[in-house]
Amino acid sequence: MSTPTIEHLEARAYTVPTDAPEADGTLSWGSTTIVVVTASGGGAHGLGFTYTGAATAGLVGEMLAPAVRGVDALSPAAAWTRMRAAVRNVGYPGVAASAISAVDIALWDLKARLLGVSLSTLLGRVRGRVPAYGSGGFTSYSDDRLAEQLAGWVARGFSMVKMKVGSDPGRDPARVRRAREAIGADCALFVDGNGAYERTQALRLAETFAVEAGVSWFEEPVTSDDVEGLRLLRDRAPAGMAIAAGEYGYDVFSFRRLLAAGAVDVLQVDVTRCGGITQMLGVAALCAGHAIPLSAHTSPTLHGHVGAALPGLVHVEYFHDHARIEEMLLDGALHPQAGALVPDSDRPGLGLELRTEDAERFAQ
Repeated sequence: MSTPTIEHLEARAYTVPTDAPEADGTLSWGSTTIVVVTASGGGAHGLGFTYTGAATAGLVGEMLAPAVRGVDALSPAAAWTRMRAAVRNVGYPGVAASAISAVDIALWDLKARLLGVSLSTLLGRVRGRVPAYGSGGFTSYSDDRLAEQLAGWVARGFSMVKMKVGSDPGRDPARVRRAREAIGADCALFVDGNGAYERTQALRLAETFAVEAGVSWFEEPVTSDDVEGLRLLRDRAPAGMAIAAGEYGYDVFSFRRLLAAGAVDVLQVDVTRCGGITQMLGVAALCAGHAIPLSAHTSPTLHGHVGAALPGLVHVEYFHDHARIEEMLLDGALHPQAGALVPDSDRPGLGLELRTEDAERFAQ
């Protein structure tokens, strides 16, 4: 029997307006672009995607498709190595890493479909339910909208929720108190600064958030580029408050720097940015070697599948923006069940199909 090879890659970008203005501590936006990659070979196809700029689709067609054509479809790591070499002169972090991530995901999906197994089975499933936390709480929301969204997740069975902070530091304590009132005493409350604060400001607010609202997770209190600042926050944050970062890691070296510096209590990783599943498995191994838990950033449908095979992963971010897009455009998108994501082990690969007619309304 001949070995199936990668025959074709296709990438399309779809820009979907948000259902309301969205903002965090350092950015505001009114739409989100998803770049969907289809990989074919051996009579099957695989699907992957990333949340990034529309230019990513062009890079897939121009540089990555020629690099992987003819590669063994059962060896995604071999294709990853070729893609990484192909982008040397344009630079890897950012757009290129996101493009490689989407293709790598599609190739793992293709491999699982060729073998007739679910992706989590192929990767080595260690659990059927992957814990998730509801995430949104944008700084652009009114206090009433913030309370409504977070309370809604609690009503749907989430035991952890996260909100954005940092746009207006003077208002943040009141917003966080309002969130605590809305979710009750038993739900864990996380906050995400998106790197908006200075070190001393973040330290002061960490104490306020912990004392006044029982916040147990402070994500990117300072920019992730300030590794020493993250370590300072980790050393001085109130007891019981985890410092988290890593969502902007594009290669294993950036994750290694955070871990080697002792900068985080929990390392975050995004499979649509870090180099795909091939690299995410390496990041998980780094975490295991440092005895640091791993958390998956956004893209809940993808992370629900991959997370089922990672014993060190503590939870997946069920991000409002991405969850909405995945439900709008993808058959087989994961829906939370009592605060967890449950990938279907009976559907080959990721079990996803793009609803082309729905997606074309947003095509770029």
